[in-house]
Amino acid sequence: MDEYGNTGEGRAARRDEAVRAAVEQGLLGPDSPIVGLLDVTGIQESAAELRTAFDEVTAPGTPVLHAFAVKATPLVPVLRLLREEGIGAEVASPGELALARAAGVPPARTVLDSPAKTPAELREALALGIAVNADNPQELERIDALVRSAVSRSPLGIRVNPQVGGGSIGATSTATATSKFGVALRDEGAREWVIHAYADRPWLSRLHAHTGSQGIPLALMTQGVAETYALAEEINRRIGRPQIDTVDIGGGLPVNFGSDATAPTYTEYARALKAAVPGLFDGRYGLVTEFGRSLLAKHGTIVARVEYAKSAGGRPVAVTHAGVQVATRTVYVPGSWPLRIAAYDGKGRPKSGPEVVQDVAGPACFAGDLLAEGRALPLLEQGDYAAALDTGAYYFAHHYAYNSLARPGIHGFAPGHAGGVAFATVREAQTLAEIVAESGGAHATALTTLRAPGSR
Repeated sequence: MDEYGNTGEGRAARRDEAVRAAVEQGLLGPDSPIVGLLDVTGIQESAAELRTAFDEVTAPGTPVLHAFAVKATPLVPVLRLLREEGIGAEVASPGELALARAAGVPPARTVLDSPAKTPAELREALALGIAVNADNPQELERIDALVRSAVSRSPLGIRVNPQVGGGSIGATSTATATSKFGVALRDEGAREWVIHAYADRPWLSRLHAHTGSQGIPLALMTQGVAETYALAEEINRRIGRPQIDTVDIGGGLPVNFGSDATAPTYTEYARALKAAVPGLFDGRYGLVTEFGRSLLAKHGTIVARVEYAKSAGGRPVAVTHAGVQVATRTVYVPGSWPLRIAAYDGKGRPKSGPEVVQDVAGPACFAGDLLAEGRALPLLEQGDYAAALDTGAYYFAHHYAYNSLARPGIHGFAPGHAGGVAFATVREAQTLAEIVAESGGAHATALTTLRAPGSR
């Protein structure tokens, strides 16, 4: 059982009800063959679990900001819902900042962490009072100039890389020896440079590190936080004042994609941190977290209609409308990003019957466009639905426009006032006109007008 009494079975039951209701209410069907569904109740529960887990381990009165990593699910209604649940925003681009502002997230509850901030981005953040973590010495020099030219309310810090190692997925391991993020603490002279940077700048008050994401074990995440805390203590001791008052420990709690259970939980992580780094929670430091995938993944489902059911080499193949355009990582790196698939019949009811080894294919024109290969499921037939589970983060909101496939519509669901399931539109499905416009439709003759004079 998860915190707050939630169980994986409860989430699964809500999902099954929503798929059936989506078919009954016309959100899914022959003319709407793919949709993303978000469990509003589940999102609210995860936000409450996060707050409670860290409240349990922090001293009373400790300032704590939980900032959702917008990159995980960059949708304005999601950010607004999280804002209402007491969650801020961690942004890494002008676009993500614009989304957070559109959702009404206050600057004081926003953190900017991009590794490639331009002068204009830094200037805007400091003018708004948004917290900024400088990624490298060159960026800190830019901030120096901005701080000299105008007063800012922004809490400012430096991102460091504790270089504690990587996990099972290299692409999501941010604390390796050669990671592109932050100041690499174990490189020659780097630690002393960081200490002197704080000594020379009394306005630097935060220290930030993010050890990794999916594939990183809790022990490694905890080690990264411990190394960061030890550096904060050393800096304050060396310069003789409690200048660093807030430690940003990043996010990265991995998600269990193998079942409906939540594992690990926020409570497990918070308690592990308290045991390993008790001084971080004794009230001397404020705390910032930047969780993304762990807040949203379990609460999203992509449902796609089976357009055709066929056979190849003796293996059944269900050709659906969900593939690389919505599950890019899974299609290209299936070993690291496998997804569970649930089978539903044409009325949106869970399918039963003997499991059959089959492929679940997407609509894109290349052979590897598979949501699942050789998966044992009740046999999917034409008109059925295949649901890709745990896709609330880094899936349906990160469209990959292969074959100019349209972005699917996304709908949140919750219990209706009169029973049943109520839906709200989060994002409309992309139209063909929008695809043409985004592909330069307004400039159709732009290249033909560049032909050399006299050419045909």
